[in-house]
Amino acid sequence: MKRTHTLLAAAVLSLAAPAAFAGKDSGFYIGGSIASSSFDSSQDDFGIDDSDTSYKIFGGYNFGIIPMLDLAAEASYVDFGGHEGDAGDTSVEVESSGVMASGLAAFNIGPVGLFGKLGFVNWDSDWKGLTNEDDSGTDAAYGVGARFQIGSLSLRAEYEVFDLEGADINYTSIGASYTF
Repeated sequence: MKRTHTLLAAAVLSLAAPAAFAGKDSGFYIGGSIASSSFDSSQDDFGIDDSDTSYKIFGGYNFGIIPMLDLAAEASYVDFGGHEGDAGDTSVEVESSGVMASGLAAFNIGPVGLFGKLGFVNWDSDWKGLTNEDDSGTDAAYGVGARFQIGSLSLRAEYEVFDLEGADINYTSIGASYTF
């Protein structure tokens, strides 16, 4: 009877071991996402509160420290789309984009992982309407997400917040990545 329990335990552990490593793929990765970006720049006599479809292209390196924890460094180009608003009787438009660098930490349960990210975005905005001007800066960016990974392919959903000077952008995206 003791031998049967030992064999049964060994069988269960041999089946569970691959599940612990499922979705675990260290190395370089690239990917892209499509998103909805909400731009909010409300001030006393001027305001934009609008959403638009946008996209992101990203790449990074997953260090894969231990089976259930991933640490990664990621760089991305983010197009925030075009947004419209009013300044009194004048229509105002803004188009924004940025380059982002961030660190990711993910907790994996088999092929499913939950992650958080923290970084900085170097952004540029082109304003048209009241005054035609360019604005740029570097500000904080952070977010959370979930991913489903089988082998080298990963599907992911993210919610990110970009705290730009004078505006906030909430960015909800779905995308895919491939690890080499």
